[in-house]
Parts: sequence; C-alpha cells; structure tokens
Amino acid sequence: MYHQILPVIRCLFHSQSYRSLLTIKRSLSSLPFVNMTNSNNNHGSTKQIGTHDGIFHTDDAMACYMLTRLPEYRNATIVRSRDSSVLDKCDILVDVGSVYDHSKKRYDHHQREFEHTMNTLDPKKNFKIKLSSAGLIYFHYGRQIISEMLDIIDNKEQVEIIFDRLYESLIQEVDGIDNGVEMFDEEPRYRINTHLDDRVRRLVPPWTEPQTDEILLDRFHEAMKLTGREFEYRLNFIGKVWHPARMIVETAINNREKVHSSGEIIELPSGGVPWKEHIFSIEKEKDLEGLIKFAIFENSARKYWQIVGTPFTPKSFHLRVPLHHEWRGLRDEQLSEKSGIPGCVFVHTSGFTGANATREGLIEMAVKSLKADKSQGDWN
Repeated sequence: MYHQILPVIRCLFHSQSYRSLLTIKRSLSSLPFVNMTNSNNNHGSTKQIGTHDGIFHTDDAMACYMLTRLPEYRNATIVRSRDSSVLDKCDILVDVGSVYDHSKKRYDHHQREFEHTMNTLDPKKNFKIKLSSAGLIYFHYGRQIISEMLDIIDNKEQVEIIFDRLYESLIQEVDGIDNGVEMFDEEPRYRINTHLDDRVRRLVPPWTEPQTDEILLDRFHEAMKLTGREFEYRLNFIGKVWHPARMIVETAINNREKVHSSGEIIELPSGGVPWKEHIFSIEKEKDLEGLIKFAIFENSARKYWQIVGTPFTPKSFHLRVPLHHEWRGLRDEQLSEKSGIPGCVFVHTSGFTGANATREGLIEMAVKSLKADKSQGDWN
C-alpha cells in the first residue's frame, strides 16, 4: 500500500498545480480504506488484530478487548476491514473471514456450517448456546485471560470454576444475542433495553448522522472500552467476591459433621457470606444433593447467633426444612418456654430464620426442627 502512496507524495512536493491535486485525489480514492489504530496508542507494536469494518456489535468489540488483555496482543493494532488481502496480513482475525480454525487463529462464526457451542468444543461443559466471536475467543483464551487479570498461578481448579461462572454470567449472553437466540420460548411480557448489547448499539451512529470509517473506528474503540469495563467488573466480582464465598461454603460443607453428627447443619463465619448461591452446585459436585438443611452464623451486630433454612432453589421461598412450626412468630421467654431451649431470641413467622443467644442453643433449635420434620412430615 505504501508504494502506491509514495508517488502521490512526490507529486505533492514537486507540483502545486490543479492537475497534480486531481492526481492525488484519484490515487488516494483508488486505495482500499483500512481502519488501523493501536489499542493502547503504542505505535511500536507489530501484532495486528483483524475484524470487520462497518457496523460493529458487542461480540467483536468484546473479542478484541479480551485479546488485548493477553501479553501477546497487549499493544496490538486493531485493523477493521473486509479486504481479504488486508486481513490475511493480520496475526489473528475475529468475526470476519468466514473461517474458524484455531490453528490459524481465525475465529469467525458466520459461515453456514458453523454450529459450535461450548458443549461441542468441550463435552464437559453444559453450555449449549451457539458461540459468537466473543465466545470463541473466550473458549480458547479465557483461562489465560483470567489467570493474567487475577494473577492466579498454578491453580487450574480455581481458574476453571471462574471460567464457567464468567461464561454463564456474561459471555453466554453476548453469544445468545449475537446469534439471535431468544431467552424464552414464548414472547416475554417486557423487554430489557439497558443491557450491555443495547449500550454498545447506542455507540453506533444512527442513520441521521454520518457513519464514516473514521467515526465508526472511533466508536468501535469506545465499544471495546465499554465491553472491557463490563468484563473487568464481572471478572473481579467473580474472582474476588463470588469465588472466595464459594470456598467458604465448600469448607463449611466439608466440616458439617463437626457442627452436628447429622451433617445437615453448616456453620459460616458471618451472615454476609452469600451461601445460598453456592450450596446447590457444591452439593451436586459432592453427591450430597438436598443434604444441608440449615446454616448458622454469629450475628455480631445483633449480638446473637442466627439460623437460616436452606431453600429448595437459590431464589425460592420454600424451605427444605423450616424451623419448628410451633415456634413461628414467638420471641424471647415465650419462645424459650415453648421450645424448652434457653436463650431463644425469635423465630420468623415463616420459619425461615431464627436466633438464640448462644451457639449451643441455636444448634439445639436446628436439631429439634430436624427431628420434628422427620417425625411429622411436611407440616409447613
């Protein structure tokens, strides 16, 4: 391309005539326009990430962002074009080229024969939404990106747990929307118009405004930043909040028989740990589904010990075993007298939670509730 521009530049320096200016105009207009900018404004980079030009979407913006988090592409140039002679020179292609070939670093999903999901690429994964370019990049490079961004060294199990959770909570959504996969079999009662894909779409200039290559390139970089912020937020939350909570719950399940011989009660270090979200998956992994009935913890703010029943599902109000039906709505001395357990503070009217002044008293409340459930059946 540069050898085509050089004669034009020479013409500019040697003539100021109108004819020369026309020559310049014609020569430049005959050249293919290629959107090329460095993702980190470092023009010393030699790596090139290629994607399509024109209107962009969430998947190509996020795919390019994810690649720039790898050391190999951290200072890469983003090339937006549909010209195969230009794209062939790129080190890696996403969302363009009609080829999916990991060995050649080509990651398009638009070809008719493409039907890959996480499950088809890795049968151990149960995710069955057709992949977009974001999903392809995440499948092949996501674990490395997670390790780099969270500084996880030599802990493949932790990386794999975070990998699955991040796909489920973010990338799968991008894949589904880009491939036109509806969330529901029936028409939803309302639509959400503030999700990530809508925010990316708002960066594309509307039909009433200019859509030049330069403008679209600038907006594409804004889209990369937007999807990047979402990716970083989700990854940091999962890695630094969600996963530590999971480890606490797993430890509590492993130590359950130290709380009570039944193994149906777990003890948590505090009530703030989001344990309900994790208990079901950990029970399934350990072949203990349905075992845990109660979680107990010290409520230091209230200066008592608290118990919470395990629901049937994370969002359910129905409990595996609620606290004793005869105690519900009672408090303090009346509750202690009725239960025969000293130090009782309260039991909620629904039986989902209660409290006692001591750990021992709280465990006794749990054990009596378990016995009542087993002897009387479903009295909820």
